[in-house]
Amino acid sequence: MAAHYLIIYGSISNHRRLRVMHGHAWQQAAAVCRVAGEPLIVEEIIVDPPKAYEIRIKIVCTSLCHSDITFWRAKVATAFPRILGHEAYGYVHCEFLLFFPIPWGHGGRRDSGCASCRVVESVGEHVEGFAAGDTVVPTFLGQCDHCPGCASEHNNLCTTVPFVFGPGMRRDGTTRFRDAHGNPLHDLVAVSSFSEYTVVDVTQVVKIDPAVPPKLACLLSCGGSTGVGAAWRVAKVQPGSSVVIFGLGSVGLAVAQGAKMCGASKIIGVDMNPDKEEVGKSFGVTHFVNPSQLGNSSVTEEIAKLTGGGADYSFECIGVSSVMTDAFTSTKPGKGKTIILGLEKDNEPISLPSLDLLSGKCVMGSYFGGLKPKTDVPTLAQKCMNKELELDGLVTHEVGLQEINTAFDLLLQGKSLRCIIWMDKDK
Repeated sequence: MAAHYLIIYGSISNHRRLRVMHGHAWQQAAAVCRVAGEPLIVEEIIVDPPKAYEIRIKIVCTSLCHSDITFWRAKVATAFPRILGHEAYGYVHCEFLLFFPIPWGHGGRRDSGCASCRVVESVGEHVEGFAAGDTVVPTFLGQCDHCPGCASEHNNLCTTVPFVFGPGMRRDGTTRFRDAHGNPLHDLVAVSSFSEYTVVDVTQVVKIDPAVPPKLACLLSCGGSTGVGAAWRVAKVQPGSSVVIFGLGSVGLAVAQGAKMCGASKIIGVDMNPDKEEVGKSFGVTHFVNPSQLGNSSVTEEIAKLTGGGADYSFECIGVSSVMTDAFTSTKPGKGKTIILGLEKDNEPISLPSLDLLSGKCVMGSYFGGLKPKTDVPTLAQKCMNKELELDGLVTHEVGLQEINTAFDLLLQGKSLRCIIWMDKDK
């Protein structure tokens, strides 16, 4: 007759926290989105162990991105119930397991034996270069370093484990999450950081210097890197050039920092919120345009006046097709470059004047700011530590996991840039 055991686990790096474990999967808390557009529910879930090429991460903090809102509203890749979140900081986890025999087995017979202990590494087979305790950030984009995409200096899209919007781990399409009743929970871009623990493919895990503050590292997991990278890697902003940024949210302000780092002499911010004028200045914005205050003048005309015919570089950071068109028409004929960073909220196509294209203007899209995560994120972290980049001001609010819906309210009301969600704040 098989013995029955109560299994308790605790972190080797933090012995104070103990939880019950069922089988070989962790039981933990996560914020679950069960219905599109409705408040998230913090509930106990089960996280299955990592499979080959996967790492289990203890999430220290995560943050809310506008892309999470798009998925929450079911505008892209609809799948519920779901664990959202993709911008986070944590560490590779390692557990010790204590096995205690349950006093009475089947038929009322007492099981004998002493408690035993063993260590479980939270990495799957074929994972190299990571050890328990490593501080890491997950990224929605992978980097294997071997495929043509990763090997090219002009491409950052991995073809070994390609990015997909739909749910499921990218090697087998299955989920690592289940609710308390054993029903599957969908992931988000194979990260799902609104959870105390998550499982991520090794190509999507970036090791980061433990000296980097958690809040800053969290920003580099997505929004901060996307904005800076768009100016630095995609546009390759030149010293003395002019830049216009449509949308001064977290990504737009990170673009401003990237443009400033590259030496742009004129950085124009465009936003309907008048409060963003002062915020923008603190990130390097030199001029501010509020479309609602231009009277009979258009945004394109105003940008042309400020730049002498159009900006050298334009960045769309909102995700509205009409604004993408404005961003394109606001660039300089002959050489203007437009970078699209916003995920179109309603999946609408964009319309561009064909004559402007013939004149030499170009438009480009960008995943993750054109960065190769494992190569470039540690570099940006070092630039932040050296004060070449200053992204700390993007964090405007901090809450615990139990207050995650407050983070949604703040972002939807335009009251926050980035709200950090701490997993242990309520404990």
